[in-house]
Amino acid sequence: MDLVLVLLGFICIIVGILGSFIPVLPGLSSSWVGLLLLYLTKAVENNYWVLGITFLLMVVITILDYVIPAKGTKKFGGSSYGVWGTNIGLLVGILAPIPFGFIIGPFVGALIGELLYDSTNHKRAFKAATGSLLGFLASSFVNFLFSVIYLGIFLVIVWQNRILLF
Repeated sequence: MDLVLVLLGFICIIVGILGSFIPVLPGLSSSWVGLLLLYLTKAVENNYWVLGITFLLMVVITILDYVIPAKGTKKFGGSSYGVWGTNIGLLVGILAPIPFGFIIGPFVGALIGELLYDSTNHKRAFKAATGSLLGFLASSFVNFLFSVIYLGIFLVIVWQNRILLF
């Protein structure tokens, strides 16, 4: 049973890494479930500090995952229309059957939102949409970075307990 849990945990970690770039897949939360599955084995002693800290980081980063693109829009001079457009564009981009919709959606959503706010200032609308795109890319990078860190933690724990696990 321990091998099954380790294998499922590893799969969750890989899904988490992929999910940091593909919003349809669960990102960091999947990686955390991978760590949890590892700690559910009989061979690995429970460490509630590691689980608690990684859980707290996962919650904070997941919340920031939705806030950062909107803040990027605001930082680059966008209005609340651009922020709403970013969030709506992200949802539409995820659900739309177009390639890279999750990247295009927030950009186009912010652009449309800003053009609805002020249809005469195309330069400001484009700048706000660029801020949305940069915010999304920054958010994805943070998600990827922490997913890789969770993979490292997973591999270290497996290595330390390899005799009991295998």
